[in-house]
Amino acid sequence: MTLWLSTGLIFTFAAIALILFKWWDLKVIGVTPVRTFTFIAILFTSGLDVGLIMFPLTEFAGYGNLAESPEYGFANPLAIEFGFWAFLIWGFYFLTCFYFCVIEPRVKFFDIPLVRVVNNVVIIGTCAFTAFLLLVNLPWYLPEIGDGETVVPTFYLIVFAAIAAAVYSSSKIKYVRILSLGSSWLFIALIAVMWGRAFLTGNGSVGDFFGTAGLIGEYFTNLHHFMLPLNDYHEFYLFWWFAWSIMIGQFTARFVSGLRTWQLMIAMLVFPSIAIGTWFSVLYHYHAEGLEIAAFINIAMITVGILMVINSLDSLIRLYTDNLNLTARRLGQGKYYFGNLIAMCGLTMLFQLDFLRIQWVGALVIALYFSCFVYIVMKRRSEVMGIEGSPKENTLDFRKIELAS
Repeated sequence: MTLWLSTGLIFTFAAIALILFKWWDLKVIGVTPVRTFTFIAILFTSGLDVGLIMFPLTEFAGYGNLAESPEYGFANPLAIEFGFWAFLIWGFYFLTCFYFCVIEPRVKFFDIPLVRVVNNVVIIGTCAFTAFLLLVNLPWYLPEIGDGETVVPTFYLIVFAAIAAAVYSSSKIKYVRILSLGSSWLFIALIAVMWGRAFLTGNGSVGDFFGTAGLIGEYFTNLHHFMLPLNDYHEFYLFWWFAWSIMIGQFTARFVSGLRTWQLMIAMLVFPSIAIGTWFSVLYHYHAEGLEIAAFINIAMITVGILMVINSLDSLIRLYTDNLNLTARRLGQGKYYFGNLIAMCGLTMLFQLDFLRIQWVGALVIALYFSCFVYIVMKRRSEVMGIEGSPKENTLDFRKIELAS
């Protein structure tokens, strides 16, 4: 699996370099473009899940324990955490977003019946894994409910409610903008409240914040370390990012707002990384200073995390139902709602039974990458090499999102 993953990573970085070399200044327009800030909000909230909120505080100590994990010795724990979540790996999303917006309409690789099946298996499996992550991490963040380790009925109810809300919101694409912008502003507010609390209690200052954030610089001076798997845990993360990449690319491609290729890359790598780096810096300050997370902040973190899960599930459900022509318009609201609700709840339980693994899904996505490349070289090379712009039917009309179903 490690060799397969490493090969996939090398191919991905090479493909990104090729796109930038050939189509550096091409204007990229999606089917239903939105304003750039809205696009970034949709990308950020759909491209991340509850792990962004929940994982760091559980992982900093492990990255700092060099006796057990000496492979992390080249950088501090904040830089390691940032490397697992930000910048370089958002290039996966850039690659797939550009492909589905500009190249796929000419290639039609994902219209091949077998590819269509595999693609939707990936989307549905990753969708269920997102809900599963919320379920298994709730005991750590809500130890007041239960013993802090066991998944109790209340947690099942929370996850069920999140899935139910996501299925409902996925029935109309206009909800995507509302959810994404709302979640983004709440996330910003959460960062401000947590840092404000540290500052007001005398446990932080503006200088402390910038000093902590400066630790992320070790990520950029050691960027090469993150290009291939560091260990099994990093391998898990990379497979996870691959699993997400194919569907986030499909989903976000429809919203691209006329950015040039190089601008799209900056938007997809830099802006989410700034938000992630700010959030991780605040969390690392709390970790390093041994500050307790107040109950109301804990609830706020859970709330934002659940909203991110709803955002992610919304985009994924919308994607696979569109691909399979199982839309609310075709099936009716009732069948659409209960069918997806039952399917997502059932698959979430399969992950809990250890019946499915996200690594398998990521490995399948790498296979799709290679298969698509071979298909292009063998059957669509001239069409792809002749691309000079986005599909002609994609026009920069921001009103389209209001008319979309």
